[in-house]
Amino acid sequence: MKSPEKMASPPLSLAWRIWGIGALLYLMAFFQRVAPAVMTDALMREFHIGAAALGNLSALYFYSYVAMQIPTGIIADRWGPRRLLSFGALVAGIGALLFALAPGMLLVGTGRFLIGGSVAVAFVGLLQLTNNWFPPRYYAMAAGMALFVGIIGAVCAGPPLRLLVDHFGWRATILVSSLATFAIAAAIWAMVRDFPGEKGFCDWTPSEQVHSPAKRLSVLAGLRKVLRYRNTILLFLIPGGVVGPVLTFSGLWGVPFLTTHHGLSPAWASALTTTLLVAWAVGGPLVGWLSDHTGRRKPLYLGGCTLTLAGWAVAVFAGNLPLPALIAVLVITGVSSGCMIIGFAYVKESVPASLSGTATGVINMGVMSGPMLLQPLVGWMLDLRWSGRIEDGVRLYGFDAYQTGFGLMIAWTALAVVLLCFTRETGCRPLA
Repeated sequence: MKSPEKMASPPLSLAWRIWGIGALLYLMAFFQRVAPAVMTDALMREFHIGAAALGNLSALYFYSYVAMQIPTGIIADRWGPRRLLSFGALVAGIGALLFALAPGMLLVGTGRFLIGGSVAVAFVGLLQLTNNWFPPRYYAMAAGMALFVGIIGAVCAGPPLRLLVDHFGWRATILVSSLATFAIAAAIWAMVRDFPGEKGFCDWTPSEQVHSPAKRLSVLAGLRKVLRYRNTILLFLIPGGVVGPVLTFSGLWGVPFLTTHHGLSPAWASALTTTLLVAWAVGGPLVGWLSDHTGRRKPLYLGGCTLTLAGWAVAVFAGNLPLPALIAVLVITGVSSGCMIIGFAYVKESVPASLSGTATGVINMGVMSGPMLLQPLVGWMLDLRWSGRIEDGVRLYGFDAYQTGFGLMIAWTALAVVLLCFTRETGCRPLA
């Protein structure tokens, strides 16, 4: 055993391997998050439901996801990422199994609910691995890379999933995803370690932070403590206005909107929503790197939110955009939406290091509040303005209905821009 003074920092190659195995659960989380988008017609037909009911079914993922964020932050500070991620993957596999085999809405909803609540640990656990295994200067970039990995899962839930659903049915496809999730649980348990010290290297995180008294705080006590900081409250409210529109459009309502009003096939519409997600994946690490490189958080976050607001306004209200123009707008909107990744580094620097897990949970709760509220609200608005048209057992909604529903997305993005003006810049250094 090496003496402490001779222990070396972990090589980046090992850090990325550990991180990459943990990131597999986040990939699967994104896959399950947006999978309903390419199954809307199949689910509506099989379970005889309309837009509001489908929106609520999809949002069950987000209800449990959001509810788990604060407990996850506290548990992460106590358990460590290895136990957190492996247990989350195990339960997610069970949820996907229920979803695939469910005979009716009760069990399919239960499966969706279990998936959301269990993969809620993925991002917080991954950020904890980032904090433990990487030098501090890599944090925002690694958080951006996490988003990139997640989007790979979302891309797999786009055209590839559509092809699989068309050939094998949605039940068989989700069943295979369940088996893959069980394999991820086993891989994390076997290969991931919480700290470099468990592999014989020097830990980046000081021991006094690792064994902080904050680890013994209750959920409510930890929450009260992090909410004393103004940035935490603002950074909780902001990201829903960035992520909510992306996941509401790409994760549920974008495909039927593009097929009905832009004349695209389901496969092409799915490809377009996937393009939005890919642009988002590129924007995350890019903006994260720029923020780390410039030593600023607020200007890039504010600029990205403003550009996102403009992009959605054009996409929704500009009328019959030519397809190349629509693609360009969605790409720009996706890249600029990557600014939300700054929020995680921003809040980490705004609270004491011992509360980073809890603060991250709070912010991730805010992130997922966007799609949690917007997916069913847009569906409710579509049903409210439905003209009565039905085709092949599926409701068709008018362009004005989509504009009204998507207007809710734009309103939240506008609120995010305003709130960002009141955040306190950290300069990429701890404020607390």
